[in-house]
Amino acid sequence: MKFDSKCALVTGGGSGIGRAVALAFANAGASVAVADLNLEAAEKTAREIEAADKGKSLALAVDVANPESVRAMIDEAVAKLGAIDILVNAAGVRELVPFLDLSPEDWNRVISINLTGTFLCSQAVARHMVKRGKGGRIVNLASAVGLTAVTNRAAYVSSKHAVVGLTKEMALELADKKINVAAVAPGVIETSMTASYFGNPAIEEALRKLHPLGRWGQPHEVASLVLFLASDEASFITGSTHLVDGGWVAGTRNF
Repeated sequence: MKFDSKCALVTGGGSGIGRAVALAFANAGASVAVADLNLEAAEKTAREIEAADKGKSLALAVDVANPESVRAMIDEAVAKLGAIDILVNAAGVRELVPFLDLSPEDWNRVISINLTGTFLCSQAVARHMVKRGKGGRIVNLASAVGLTAVTNRAAYVSSKHAVVGLTKEMALELADKKINVAAVAPGVIETSMTASYFGNPAIEEALRKLHPLGRWGQPHEVASLVLFLASDEASFITGSTHLVDGGWVAGTRNF
């Protein structure tokens, strides 16, 4: 897949899946705007792109839950890179708190970043795409738990279920604008968000059993699917959520 002459904006691009997506787009020829709440992390990803001589990159600070911050991010990306052809909403957070102990503050933090942030960034970029008149691609990061549930993550599970629904709604309303919208639903991926899982043999064994393929995933495996959904090869795909979960949601093996 080639993305020469395309510009991709990746939120949450400073680490984890977002970083892997940003690097993958750069490797495929795209100019990449790397946006993150942590500007230093975004700058590090952008420097990796520049050091590999993979094309233009731009680091941007953004609070995806803040409309003014989102508008400023998009204005700067367009001013410096010319346009936005692809948006990947990879910014996200998670709580690990029992439902009965979950505070309103933690609930609002997760919902505001994972769901409201996806809405704000998507709406602003879609408006840019409509005004430009050339269509585009939006890929949202959902989760396997956007299709099922696990304990101690009420806000995260709710936000990712909502992202799946928002993806469908956006696809319906933007189809006649030539904007395709899809979501990716990863299983457990080894990133800084999941770092606490690893190094504990009991948890690692449970993760292997959770995924029928017998292992957890890596960020580049999610990035590969994101790039496909953003590519011309996926021109007839919109409104759908695509699992990259090692078989987790398919069901449980006999025990």
